[in-house]
Amino acid sequence: MSCVVNARGLRFRYEDGTEALRGVDLHLHKGESVALLGPNRSGKTTFLLHLNGILRGDGDLRVCDLPVTAPHLTTIRRKVGFLFQDPEDQLFRPTLLEDVAFGPLQAGLPRPEAEERARRVLCQVGIGDGWDRPPYHLSGGEKQRVALAGILAVQPEVLILDEPTTHLDPPARRTLLDLLLTLPQAKLVVTHDTAFARALCPRAVFFESGRIAADGPIAQIIDRFAWEI
Repeated sequence: MSCVVNARGLRFRYEDGTEALRGVDLHLHKGESVALLGPNRSGKTTFLLHLNGILRGDGDLRVCDLPVTAPHLTTIRRKVGFLFQDPEDQLFRPTLLEDVAFGPLQAGLPRPEAEERARRVLCQVGIGDGWDRPPYHLSGGEKQRVALAGILAVQPEVLILDEPTTHLDPPARRTLLDLLLTLPQAKLVVTHDTAFARALCPRAVFFESGRIAADGPIAQIIDRFAWEI
């Protein structure tokens, strides 16, 4: 099975001297869902920010078989979709349709094709009508699904989800989980919600002080490190 993320010996130090990554080796296979667990400031988010070149450390890192270097960043950033904690950080256009069509338009699709793709992914995430509404009229769960639709519209190969359930009530968490389970993309999920992680990800990686302390079946990782998650 091919790797869509392959990091070997990845190291990164912030300007203040903080060593955030200390030789991280991590692989993610096509279609695989992996939870990134660990305490705050353990290196999880720093690692994720390397996957689209926002941060650049030492070591070897390849995404979708491309080295994460300047000549490949535009392509890589279309292949890696980030869903942030707060969907309002990603919703900025006047209507749902315009928001979701924005990515395909930026990628060069003609407007009719971009809007057709936007309608299709909005239906896919369960938003079947009201596409002329402004995003701020939506519930938290609906905003999260529209933000995800905007990512799916550019047809990524990897989904990065950073604490995706933080602002969701239990029914919205269930809806998001059911949706994610249907998506074929590989997924890296940073979360402290262990029930959500167990339901979505068969495998987990535990970060500790900039290193990977364990990598294996999620039930074993949670049982071993539950007090630190």
